[in-house]
Amino acid sequence: MRDVLVVDDDFMVAEIHRKFVDRVEGFTTVAAARTGAEALEMAAALEPDLILLDVYLPDMTGLEVLQRLRSTGDRIGVIMITAARELDTVSGALDGGAADYLIKPFEFPQLRAKLEAFAARAEALTSATGADQSLIDSLFGSPGAQPPAEPEALPKGLGAVTGQLVLDAVRGAGEVSAAECAELVGISRVSARRYLEHYLNTGAVELRLQYGAGRPERRYR
Repeated sequence: MRDVLVVDDDFMVAEIHRKFVDRVEGFTTVAAARTGAEALEMAAALEPDLILLDVYLPDMTGLEVLQRLRSTGDRIGVIMITAARELDTVSGALDGGAADYLIKPFEFPQLRAKLEAFAARAEALTSATGADQSLIDSLFGSPGAQPPAEPEALPKGLGAVTGQLVLDAVRGAGEVSAAECAELVGISRVSARRYLEHYLNTGAVELRLQYGAGRPERRYR
């Protein structure tokens, strides 16, 4: 079981992240911090395996927290979870040794994939007696690590031809709602939503929640 420290200044958001983490097999949330100072104190006291770290904190940035951890020689795993999209922030996370970076808002399958990838890398580093090129490629994300693609098995009721049309529609438009995709492909909104949600779960598309009056609109890209 890997212990996780959640760091976010918004209590409700931190609670959502905690529930997400606890749904993933092999992970459990041990605490939540709302400031950078609390994060550093809890990291030292609890020694978690992983920190889910927001960038925007009231007393310091998440990047500063990451830098302070690394300056003390702490190699704890860190996944940045933030709305920050600036390239200098992403670069700072990479330079600081963050294991991954996830942009808010996101859905549970996206966080689950990040946690499972983190666990797989940690397991590979602790269980392997030596490193061959395939292991090194997998750890560093080299394209050489990817096996030949197998034909995708779509869920019952979804067809490969229509699925490709849906993907083409998303690529062509850049970003679509289920209703817009349905109109582009010529299928029902319900069917378009099924395809889009399937491809979201497989990582072929990403989700952005567009907030306005009423419920946020799900937009796929």
